[in-house]
Amino acid sequence: MSDKNGRPSTSFVESVAGFTAGVVTTLCLHPLDLIKTRLQVDRVSPSRVGSSLRIIRSIYLSEGGLAAFYRGLVPNLVGNSSSWAIYFLFYGNIKDAIRSVRAATITNNDDSTTTKARHLGASEYFVASGTAGLLTAVLTNPIWVIKTRMLSTGARTPGAYPSFISGARHILQSEGLRGFYRGLTPALFGVSHGAFQFMAYEQLKLYRLSSASTSSTTTTAANRQLDNLDFFIISGLSKIFAVAITYPYQVLRTRLQSYDASAVYRSLGDAVRQIWRNEGVAGFYKGLGPSIVRVLPSTWVTFLVYENTKKALPSITGSAG
Repeated sequence: MSDKNGRPSTSFVESVAGFTAGVVTTLCLHPLDLIKTRLQVDRVSPSRVGSSLRIIRSIYLSEGGLAAFYRGLVPNLVGNSSSWAIYFLFYGNIKDAIRSVRAATITNNDDSTTTKARHLGASEYFVASGTAGLLTAVLTNPIWVIKTRMLSTGARTPGAYPSFISGARHILQSEGLRGFYRGLTPALFGVSHGAFQFMAYEQLKLYRLSSASTSSTTTTAANRQLDNLDFFIISGLSKIFAVAITYPYQVLRTRLQSYDASAVYRSLGDAVRQIWRNEGVAGFYKGLGPSIVRVLPSTWVTFLVYENTKKALPSITGSAG
């Protein structure tokens, strides 16, 4: 858990920070995730302004009031906390590995060597985040299948899973292990979302650090740090950039993970053809409104909690030791 200097290891810091961010984000924003999921699985209603209000009213009146907006909280909590913990664990270690390789290949032993090795390029951040995303998607897909099915139906719907455990048991008995990996293909395509987001996030952080240093004559490279406002703006811009490019995969993944997916869609390609034929381009962007409303607060909470937890862990573990 600690390195040879007594400081918490990169793996420990990244995992705890990611886990904490996932828990806090899910507890704060689960209802918006539920509304987005209901919109994404809707194959009948046209995509239009006001659809979210229709879903909210329906859930409140027919599924049990405010408590209904927290259906599926457990799999969402398990999924988000474990996903962020695993993701940041892989991401941090892959970045360290790339830095080590770069440092080993730099033959110039002047003072700039450490800086050159520490600052990765956009393509290297893309590779690190993409690889971390691929590994995380494969490991956590079973959780997201159960979460999608629970969020896409009310607790009173015939055949709905009453709990996370019962959902896992039902999938295993009726669909086998393969059932836990429905929607994995679009989820793997969706890894590009995280890759684009983190590439933009890291580059914006570097840009902000460099612009702050040039505007201040008293700030040195050693003590420059971004504040919460910086993280707030940078995380929001990077998320909007990624959503604008990759949103359709989320709709496809949700459709393929729904209860009746096997009866409606033969494959990913068939899902694309049906949505295009029956719903047009707008079908690939169903739920985009609440998704934007959800992902921005989610992104802000996730990255503010993650960055601040990462800052606080060394002092907390140091004082505890």
